[in-house]
Amino acid sequence: MPTDDLPETFHVTTDEQLRAVSNLTRHRIMAVLRFEPATITQIADRLGLAKGSSSYHVRLLERAGLVKVVRTRKVRGVTERYYAMAARSIELPDPGEGGPDVLMRHAVADLEASPVDGQRHVRMAHLRLTDEQFAQLGARLEALADEYRELSDPSLPDASFVFALFHPAAGERGEGDAK
Repeated sequence: MPTDDLPETFHVTTDEQLRAVSNLTRHRIMAVLRFEPATITQIADRLGLAKGSSSYHVRLLERAGLVKVVRTRKVRGVTERYYAMAARSIELPDPGEGGPDVLMRHAVADLEASPVDGQRHVRMAHLRLTDEQFAQLGARLEALADEYRELSDPSLPDASFVFALFHPAAGERGEGDAK
C-alpha cells in the first residue's frame, strides 16, 4: 500500500492509543513503517529487537488502530503479514498543563541514541516574539516540515525533524536573560 493511499492524519483519542504511542519501542516501530510496509522479521532486524518483542509491540499498535496489515503472502506454509501506518501522520491530544509531551521525550531519546559521529543539526534559541510573530514562526516551521515530508524518499536514510515552539513557564529564564 503506497503512502499516497493513506488518510492524512490519525487522531489519537483513546487512552489505549495514547499508551500505544507513548512507548519508545512502538514509536520506533512506527518510524520504520512510516514510508513502507514491513514484516515482523524486517521490523525486528531493523531495530535490533527479538521477533517476539517486535510482534508484541506491533500487535498493540494494531489493536490501537495505529498500524494495519496491508498485504499478506504465503512463505513455506506460513502467512507473512506486511504492516504499515494507518495514516501519514499521527496527531496527539494536547498534553494539558503539566502533562508529558510524548513527542519531545521520543525525540530526545532518538537524538541520544543517534551516532555521535553522525551529522546533526541541533539548536536552541530563546526568542522574544509578539503573538503574531509566534504564530507566523509556528506556521513556517509546520510548512517546512510538510514540504520536506513530501520530498521524502523511502530509499534514503531516515532523518528526523523535530521542533518545539512554546512559551516557557513564567519565571523560567535562560542564562544571560535580563531580569
